[in-house]
Amino acid sequence: MTGIEGLPPAKLAAHQAAVARLRDAYAAVPAGAPVRLAKPTSNLFRYRDSGPGDATTVHLLDAAAFTRVIHVDPATRTAVVGGMTTYEDLCDATLPHNLMPLVVPQLKTITLGGAVTGLGIESTSFRNGLPHESVTEMQILTGDGRVVIATKDNEHSDLFYGFPNSYGTLGYSLALTIELEPVKPYVHLRHFAFTDPKSCMAAIAEITATKSYQGHRADFLDGTAFSAGELYLSVGGFSDKAPWVSDYTGQQVYYESVRRNREDFLTVKDYIWRWDTDWFWCSRAFGVQNKVIRRLWPSRYRRSDVYRKLVAFDRRYGLTAVLNENRGRPQREMVVQDVEIPVDQGDVFLEFFERSVKMKPVWLCPLKMRGDHAWTLYPLRPGDVYVNFGFWGTVPLPPGQQDGYYNRMVEEEVSALGGHKSLYSTSFYSEEEFRRRYNGAGYDKLKAEYDGGGRLLGLYDKCVRGR
Repeated sequence: MTGIEGLPPAKLAAHQAAVARLRDAYAAVPAGAPVRLAKPTSNLFRYRDSGPGDATTVHLLDAAAFTRVIHVDPATRTAVVGGMTTYEDLCDATLPHNLMPLVVPQLKTITLGGAVTGLGIESTSFRNGLPHESVTEMQILTGDGRVVIATKDNEHSDLFYGFPNSYGTLGYSLALTIELEPVKPYVHLRHFAFTDPKSCMAAIAEITATKSYQGHRADFLDGTAFSAGELYLSVGGFSDKAPWVSDYTGQQVYYESVRRNREDFLTVKDYIWRWDTDWFWCSRAFGVQNKVIRRLWPSRYRRSDVYRKLVAFDRRYGLTAVLNENRGRPQREMVVQDVEIPVDQGDVFLEFFERSVKMKPVWLCPLKMRGDHAWTLYPLRPGDVYVNFGFWGTVPLPPGQQDGYYNRMVEEEVSALGGHKSLYSTSFYSEEEFRRRYNGAGYDKLKAEYDGGGRLLGLYDKCVRGR
């Protein structure tokens, strides 16, 4: 199999029919009418302002036909995957072949198309880069209604390199061909403790260069900072055997084990989803880490998408804000962000964050671009090592400050340190600054080529104005 056109005939015919139906449905949307993909779940934290009648004015495209793995080819270690397929379903299809995607974002309902158009990251990113770097071709329904296949060296190579970080403003991915890598049954983890950010960043640089640490093989690498004086790097290596296997899908909480255990073993599947059960540590906001509540909370609801829906419900109706006001408590700002900082500035960022934002813990995920080609709308420097810092929660606002106080402070520090911020959550950039940081001129050229009529929202409107 060489890609979409190389699919077995029956699978290719079924996919082509689904593509034709979606293309026709898109063409039938009246000019100027807002359009979105119908999605049962979301991992975005940009909440749209829904006015009266919003549900009737937005045209939702039925993309259900693109929610499955179309074909896995173990011989070539590739898969053709519908753009709306979740990584949970994708891994369920590849693991029986002892294969996995090169990067599997940490939450089960992140979709492949979402991770490519909106970026994703995980603990293989220090050696495999970001999810879009293992995509060899993208089939895209463009904003102007065409269906094109983009690769790094065909006539649509500009779209191939410009699609990541475009967030559905240039078009929608229908199918993607991705590379896979072999796995072993288990992951052997060792958790290394650090007492200051600088030595932790130095270890990250060493592990990225050598793919090992203190004699332990590094196939996976991420970390947890409980404070600037208590940090852990979790180094994982594939293993054929395991003297024991831990289970963090039940009563045990994974991130607490990082402090407690110096060594651990997980099945490869449980390792992949180690963060999902408790949405990293965010399940504590719902009491799910309380031992009594945890025993009563059904295991099928201990999932990131369930917690995210609860947050969206609270955000929509303002329940927590009203409760805080009634109790005389300060209003809280939601600070949900992932930022990439050059590794040699990582200690500076962590010290700033502990001093100014005071949110704990913080996730650390090292990243190095897999290839030597920069991507148009998220210009990380090939060859450089970055650390993704992830922090998700709320912080009480100081007296007299408005929503955006902390988020804007983070944006300014990230820019000062030569970093980049992911756009899946709230942003407060001016349009001029946004264009400077995310290659506005390059985006304009892509928008003119693939959505010249402006049928889809622009990137600034979608990611900052929240339309």
